[in-house]
Amino acid sequence: MEPVYRTIIGIARTVFAAQGLKFDVTGAENIPAQGGAVIAVNHTGYLDFTYAGLPARKHKRYIRFMAKKEVFDNSKSGPIMRALKHIPVDRGAGAESYRSAVDALARGELVGVYPEATISRSFEIKDFKSGAARMAIEAGVPIIPMVIWGAQRVWTKGFPKKLGRTKTPISIAVGEPIAPTMSAGDLTAHLRSTMQTMLADVQKNYHHPAGEYWVPARLGGTAPTLEEADKLDAVDLEARMAARDERKRASD
Repeated sequence: MEPVYRTIIGIARTVFAAQGLKFDVTGAENIPAQGGAVIAVNHTGYLDFTYAGLPARKHKRYIRFMAKKEVFDNSKSGPIMRALKHIPVDRGAGAESYRSAVDALARGELVGVYPEATISRSFEIKDFKSGAARMAIEAGVPIIPMVIWGAQRVWTKGFPKKLGRTKTPISIAVGEPIAPTMSAGDLTAHLRSTMQTMLADVQKNYHHPAGEYWVPARLGGTAPTLEEADKLDAVDLEARMAARDERKRASD
């Protein structure tokens, strides 16, 4: 029994209903009824994780998401994140976060991971980090690929959030479990290819108005291409590194 997590889910569903969000969930049966698994999710918006937990409720399970440490440090979100047993990720101490995730998987938990690490501004599948594959291999658990489409319309990087009654359709597809029988590199490549195919399939049944900011360039939207988005991410990373160095110099 997890009264806090169950209460949060109840509140979230009430909010979703108030927003008029329309969910189309397929493949929920691929979430294991018991035992550990890595849930690999694409990342297009800030609220992806709230939607990603819906398929797991078919078997009344909860997902422990890996999230940046800053969310846990916040006085409002921190206590909630800890109560839900999510896993903080400290970019300066990644080994500890990784170990916590592997331990959770070994205990039979579902651990949610964004293999892209950051929100994809192009809304395409970015290059993947190998952490999800390495966790699955070490814990001896499958990876469950999941793609979410439409979340970027609610709240994404660089655009105002739209939390009113938007009646936004959001599609969630869960793929078949991938056994951790390959090398980390091969498993990562296979996972990315699988999720690219899944995303393309989901997009076939979704209306994409031409010129919209949330629509990929490939589908006639004004989102940057994957290559253009990668350049924007590189600029952001350089700025964060410079700010971090400046803070370090100021504290010395």
